[in-house]
Amino acid sequence: MKGDWTHFLLVADSDVPLFRSLATSSRQVISERDLLPSWLFVCPDPFSFMRRKLWLSPFSIPLRGWHVQQLRRMALARHISEPTMLTLDSDVVLIRDFDPADLWQDGRLALYRQENAIDASARSDHLKWLSHSERVLGCAPAQLPATDYISSLLPWRTDTCLQMLDHIEARHGQHWVRTMIRTRAFSECIIYGRFVDDVLHGAGHYAMPHPLCHSLWLGDSYARDLAGLESFVADLAPNHVCLQIQSFLGHSIANIRAVTTMA
Repeated sequence: MKGDWTHFLLVADSDVPLFRSLATSSRQVISERDLLPSWLFVCPDPFSFMRRKLWLSPFSIPLRGWHVQQLRRMALARHISEPTMLTLDSDVVLIRDFDPADLWQDGRLALYRQENAIDASARSDHLKWLSHSERVLGCAPAQLPATDYISSLLPWRTDTCLQMLDHIEARHGQHWVRTMIRTRAFSECIIYGRFVDDVLHGAGHYAMPHPLCHSLWLGDSYARDLAGLESFVADLAPNHVCLQIQSFLGHSIANIRAVTTMA
């Protein structure tokens, strides 16, 4: 990645010692304990023979790691001074030269939005995520087909994220995390996108219709072997600066490394 940027590694408190050696003048390791309220705490999951973790609180049913990952991203806005937040999932690999500064145009930051992408036949929890964003933000119900804002390399304005957290707290009269976790069906990407479009009416942003990341989300999209991954990489578009192969799909690390090298 080009430019002078600070890299923040957001990790579970128990993992901080494992990542501490990666800290440099431009890379910070941040514990989730410094980001999240004290009443949200982690414990081993007995139903996975203690291999996985659960996050517990008095205000929600148990949360999984991918829920807390979203909360970490949102919480980071209150801990940094950089104007741009660029979030990458841990299974994202940058494959092309890229300077995030190019995402700014005349004082406005790119907002990824895929119009008419969510309809009544949506395969995942998109409809639940839309409903949750409406309850959290107080915006009108989305008209289907609705806009999708989800990708694996997303730029956010830090000041906009701060406005969003303040908006949620002012509307509900409680810590924003408590409002978020009333259900486990939420998407931080949709909440940010709808805050920009439905609350701020697009202020400070311009629409970016093409994703920066080429993502393999579903197991039935390509064959689960090296040939399938090669086909996936062959579908890279000029706008893609990185790719993501979901870890739970079961592709071998060797095959992933092979195709990222060829990309």
